[in-house]
Amino acid sequence: MEFHGTKNWEGLLDPLDDGLRGEIIRYGSFVEAAYKSFDFDPSSPTYASCRYTKSSILERSGVHRSGYRVTKHLHATSSIPLPRWIERMPRWMQVQSSWVGYVAVCDDEKEISRLGRRDIVIALRGTATCLEWLENLRATLTHCNSDDQKDDGPMVETGVQSLYSSSSIISPSLQQLLREEIVRLLRMYSDAPLSLTITGHSLGASLAILAAYDIKTTIKHSPHLSVISFGGPRVGNRSFRHHLEEQGTKILRIVNSDDIITKVPGFFVEENDDVEHEEDDHVAHLTGWIQKHVTDSRWVYANIGHELRLSSRDLLKLSSINVATCHDLKTYLDLVNGFVSSSCPLRAGASRMLKKATTIPSLQ
Repeated sequence: MEFHGTKNWEGLLDPLDDGLRGEIIRYGSFVEAAYKSFDFDPSSPTYASCRYTKSSILERSGVHRSGYRVTKHLHATSSIPLPRWIERMPRWMQVQSSWVGYVAVCDDEKEISRLGRRDIVIALRGTATCLEWLENLRATLTHCNSDDQKDDGPMVETGVQSLYSSSSIISPSLQQLLREEIVRLLRMYSDAPLSLTITGHSLGASLAILAAYDIKTTIKHSPHLSVISFGGPRVGNRSFRHHLEEQGTKILRIVNSDDIITKVPGFFVEENDDVEHEEDDHVAHLTGWIQKHVTDSRWVYANIGHELRLSSRDLLKLSSINVATCHDLKTYLDLVNGFVSSSCPLRAGASRMLKKATTIPSLQ
């Protein structure tokens, strides 16, 4: 349970505990399966859908010995209105709802015994479709609760909220799909200890945190819930972070310090509660116009969760940084596999493997 954040990963991150390393890589493989299952071919009639059936996703993606069984396909829908002339454009530009991941439950007795409970996994991929990229540009904060519109209420990135809560004629929202499936699984396995782990990369990392907040908010007696995210951008404000902490949601963010995606969006970001007054000092130094602009535009984000901070620059000894490579999920997993501690950042024998990772094209 400590690997899943019951003690906020205290003493496990620096140096990185080998057991936790294995768990991070294991959950990363579930996100890899989401990427491998997604149809990226814009000329394909099944573009933006899952290439496999539920029963074959993990097996065909190389995670067949995980001990988990996929129970639900997940789709995300954009709320960006499409103009009429879009009908004359290629189909890949018109895709409003796309397959974004899956829910899986552990049903292997040996794995359940190893974990000490039955684990439910939600795995979410990163940005892939045209409308998802456009949603990423909607970077101002918006209220995540329709019944809480206070200025100091929990707020999240507009584009992420849109992809999480929007629905279409043919597809329920990701929010609805997750709520219904998690409730169903909790009822099905109510007689046994359960945990819920949400994992994602890039956009999927943001959706994972929003899903954690929503599940804890709407589902009574939800089990221990942790988020393990890779390369996630900023997602919400300070109030949103406070609500997550009050709910007991445990969040571990795997961050490559050379990955610019982890530094956006936000004109200004506060680091933690200890600098709340320092934030006021910083803003006070701005001109009145800029201060008003920052507040009114809702650009003030807060860092959320606990970080395992890595650096591809230090580990790979690169003379230049490739943006796509630094953000790639495979790079993240190779960095985790090679990391020892801040004072000894590289395990012996890992250098060649990490260098090879820089040649792999981005999945984004």
